[in-house]
Amino acid sequence: MTNTILYLSNLVSRMKKYPYIKFQRLWSINAECYFELGQCNAIIQAISNAPLQPDYHEKLLNVSLVKGAQATTAIEGNTLTDKDIEKINMGDSLPPSKEYLETEVKNILNAFNRLLRDITIDEKEEIVSPELIKKLHKLVGQNLGKHFQAVPGQFRKNNVIVGSYKAPDYKDIPILIDNFCSWLQEEFHYKSGQSFIASVMQSIISHVYLEWIHPFSDGNGRTGRLLEFYLLIRAGNPDIASHILSNYYNETRTEYYRQLDLAYKKQDLTQFLHYAVKGFRDGLLETLKTIQKNLFEISWKKYIYDTFSEKKYTKKEVFKRKRDLILEIPMDHSLSLEEISLINPRIAKIYATYTERTLRRDLEELIELKLVVKEKETYRANNDILRTQLDVAVKKRSKIK
Repeated sequence: MTNTILYLSNLVSRMKKYPYIKFQRLWSINAECYFELGQCNAIIQAISNAPLQPDYHEKLLNVSLVKGAQATTAIEGNTLTDKDIEKINMGDSLPPSKEYLETEVKNILNAFNRLLRDITIDEKEEIVSPELIKKLHKLVGQNLGKHFQAVPGQFRKNNVIVGSYKAPDYKDIPILIDNFCSWLQEEFHYKSGQSFIASVMQSIISHVYLEWIHPFSDGNGRTGRLLEFYLLIRAGNPDIASHILSNYYNETRTEYYRQLDLAYKKQDLTQFLHYAVKGFRDGLLETLKTIQKNLFEISWKKYIYDTFSEKKYTKKEVFKRKRDLILEIPMDHSLSLEEISLINPRIAKIYATYTERTLRRDLEELIELKLVVKEKETYRANNDILRTQLDVAVKKRSKIK
């Protein structure tokens, strides 16, 4: 009995050494942040409901994974570029001098894919536990050998100082992690049903707390951001938007570290939460814009095909030439006559056998079909007509309501 009391007394005394790790709600959410969280929820619903073609979804997913892997490793000093990581993602290898950098990135890519498979395909969702945290760390550090200053999947057995930050004593790591995992269940109610706001809050706060506890000798940042990724995907964040927070932290790296430091010094997570939510919202919006642009391009091409299907041509070659031309004219900027004739090798080859007069005549007919607009000496795709039709359709639907 005496030993138990002494142990508990010592434990309470040790925990007082970390006043910033209180496992309490050390944050507030103002009206602006609530509004931005509402926007995040609405944008995620729009992304999730977008009818993406399988090949385009696969393309966006690969971009997301590459950006996420590049961002979370770049924060830790990895110098590989997006192109390097695209090669790795395609199964290619980099020169031997970059082998450990390649392994770092491979570990993150493999971790992303494994967690996505667990949640979206196998429907295996885990609560945050010491075992899950160790598993994520093992995924981060495997096969890195001397380039990873920790035993993958094991809590540290030494004390560490990162910059000016002295991490908790290694003897306190197990109890801190146990308390952390228990507190997450009590605070964010994952088992009993979790709101969207709670899921976003949990993901961001879990990331910060893991940084504070610093349970490993190396790889804490990557593990924390991987846990954040996992919790967002578990909450329904689209896989094609899985890179957003890591990418945001990397792009605003100085501010990221400043916000982490402020949260620690003030013992208050409010500013870090607002900083992260704003970046999350902006990243989701960019993803949605990319999807909307693709869907608009698909609609524009369908409109072109429909327009030509209503037009009768006696010569199939002429029909195809004009249709191919408008399909290749970019949607977002104007081109001169010469630029159009050299728009790509296929169009250049087609019109190389004709005079400039033929190209002008083809463009004039496309203008008559209202598919092209002439602006002084340049031409552009008339996709405004499609936007106008969409606006009319929206207005009609609003009147019906």
